[in-house]
Order: sequence, then C-alpha cells, then structure tokens
Amino acid sequence: MNSIRTLLDRFSSGAEDARLLELYRSESQLEYQRNRYQQALQRFLALFGDQPVELYSAPGRTEIGGNHTDHQQGRVLAASINLDAIAVVSPLEGQVRLVSEGMEEIQLDLEDLTYREEEKETTLSLVKGVLAQLKTGGATIGGFTAYVTSDVLVGAGLSSSAAFETLIGTIVSGLYNQMQISPVEIAMVGQQAENLYFGKPCGLMDQMASSVGNLVAIDFAQPGEPVIQQVSCDLDALGYSLCITDTKGSHADLTAEYAAVPQEMRAVAEQMGQPVLRGITLEQLLEQAPAIRTQLGDRALLRALHFVQENDRVAHQVEALEQQDFQRFLHLVEQSGASSFQYLQNVYTNQDVQHQNVSIALAVSQAVLGDDGVCRVHGGGFAGTIQAYVRHRAVPRYQQAMEHLFGAGSCHLLHIRPFGGVKVV
Repeated sequence: MNSIRTLLDRFSSGAEDARLLELYRSESQLEYQRNRYQQALQRFLALFGDQPVELYSAPGRTEIGGNHTDHQQGRVLAASINLDAIAVVSPLEGQVRLVSEGMEEIQLDLEDLTYREEEKETTLSLVKGVLAQLKTGGATIGGFTAYVTSDVLVGAGLSSSAAFETLIGTIVSGLYNQMQISPVEIAMVGQQAENLYFGKPCGLMDQMASSVGNLVAIDFAQPGEPVIQQVSCDLDALGYSLCITDTKGSHADLTAEYAAVPQEMRAVAEQMGQPVLRGITLEQLLEQAPAIRTQLGDRALLRALHFVQENDRVAHQVEALEQQDFQRFLHLVEQSGASSFQYLQNVYTNQDVQHQNVSIALAVSQAVLGDDGVCRVHGGGFAGTIQAYVRHRAVPRYQQAMEHLFGAGSCHLLHIRPFGGVKVV
C-alpha cells in the first residue's frame, strides 16, 4: 500500500503514465486520467482521512455479438472497454464504508450479510450480495473503506452495475486473497448478487466481459463452466473506430421489459420440453411454430427465432475475425442489429412509443454512414446506447450527426481494454 501523498505525487509527475496507457489505450486520455485519479485520492482523503490505500479498476463492456443470448445458455462475443469504475480503498475491520461519487455513504456490517427485500435495487444490495456470495464460495472476506467514481455511463447499456460488482469482487480479491480469486468466479458472484440481492434478472455476459477483459467469446452451454476464448481484433489497424452513442434514454424503469425477454424465451423452451432455448434447432422451432403461436403468442416465437439464429451468428462472427474477414464480420453485425429490431423487439418499449431514442439513433446512423459503417442496438436494449463500427474518415460527420440529436459528448469513441478487473497500484 502507498500513502495518499505518494500516489498524488506519482500521478501528478507522470510516474504512472505507463500504467494508465495500458488501461486506457490512448495518449489523449492521459491528462484526464491523471486528474481523475488525483481527484479520487483527494476525495478519499476528505472523506476518510489520511491512510494507506490501493487503487482498483473494473471496466464497462461492449457487447459485440449475442444480443440476449446469455440467459439461454448461448454464445456471446463481448469486450471490456476503456471506460471504467475506479476505487480508492483501504482495509477496515468488520465493516464496509463506501461512497460513490455524488451519492450518500453506505455502511455494511460484515456480520449481517442477510438478504432483505427492502434493499432491492440499491447499491447496498450489490455490495452485500458480492460479499455474501464470495464468502459462500470459500473466499476470505473483509471490510474496507472505499471511494468510487465511474465513467461507465449509468443506464446506457455499458453495464455500469457489472463494472461495480466486478470492482467490489476485485477489491476483496486484492485486499484479502492475494488477487487469487479468478475473474470467472468474480463474474459469477456478480451475476448472483444482481439476480438474488439487487433483484434484476440478467445473464452472465456483462460480468464476464468486465471481469475477464479483452475481446472474448464466451459459451454458456455449461453455465457453471463457461468456455472462454480470447479473440484477436485490432479495429484501428482495420481502419475502423468503435463508436457508442448514448441516446439519453435511461434503463431505470425498464426491469419488467428486460424480464419479459428471458421469460418468453424460457416459456418457448419449456413448451418444447427444455429448460432453455440452447440446443433447440431452427428446424425444431419452425415445426412447433403453430403450437407456440397458439399457446404463447407471436412475440415469444419471434424472440425464440432471434435467439436460435443469433446464437449461430456469434460463432460465425468469431470465425470471421479469426480469418481476418472483417467485411463478413460487419455484415453479421448488421444482421444482428436487424434481428434485434425485428424479432427480439428490444429497441423501444411499447409502454412509450412516442419516445424511440434508439430507433432514431439507428435510423440516422444508417442514413449518415451509408457504406462507411454499420450499427446495431447495444446491450439490453429498450433505451440506452447503440454501437457503430465507423470508417475513420466518417467519424467526424458521424459524431456530429449523433451529437446534433443527443447532445455534446453523447457519441463516444471507445477502445478495447486488454484487462478486466485489476489492481491499478
């Protein structure tokens, strides 16, 4: 551990620049990140006093392929990104005291990790859930004080909650387990915390991409033992930029919409005698289509059709990247976006058809980009972000068009980060 003064000096002098470049992938980010870490250290000092500290980071993620496939034991392709949550941390006996930027302090007694219904959908529930599940899994847990600040857009489909869960798991791994808790275990604990304690149904993709890091293909056929494959892709060298646009529609009140997607997919699977859709073929689905329509309705069938084809599409995307056939990869991205809009139907909510931020973003993206890129809905959908792969030459006009619609700073140029949850210093 280092004193706060030592770390402030190291960041201000540029002594940590090499580490920052590893994490944030761009020299243009250096001054901003130096200042960000210094401000976090100073805020910790003001809140908790001068004590030895460590710094931790966990990234947001971008879903590359496999939209709503993870909860059906499907395949996904995802990447950690250079937007992250960071924490200044010091050990504390018996309790957690945590302040997130702009929020009230939360306190947690480690002797009381019991689930409480009234704590659902709170930061406290996530911290408690991660600690409880780590303890159940046999890890050593302990208390800490922490100040957390995050650049991962909240409610925008970049998995701010998964980054936070990964951050808490990585802190416990670093402080009390010599960084020996595996990224896969931290991811699974994060999912359990979100499902059981926070009360939001989710698959495992978000946590896995944040915790493991880099560009990864993940196969959830055996949920307890996901198969993880690192995939190589240098977008800059291929002449493309990865753009994520925040359409300013929040995920905050959409839990029921998200929950309906896995519920309807599972209902189809159960009608066909299976617990999830993984393993059901397109031919089998088409054979049972009349009965599914009668029993469950058309949307459930459409969503099942999306899953079966999207799951295969992920394998084709990985194959295209491995064969360095980037144009085929882009075509598959385009197909994924069309399937999500038409069949999965997670681009807008039927509860508020007058506001279709994501639909507008996709329509304008296609009009502006033409042959210079492709776009798709990103993440859970219904609100939040879209993803676009844009030729370098088209980035200025694309950013201008998106920010004309959604405001300055809404279109982000991202880089794939080669690390998941880490101890920074």
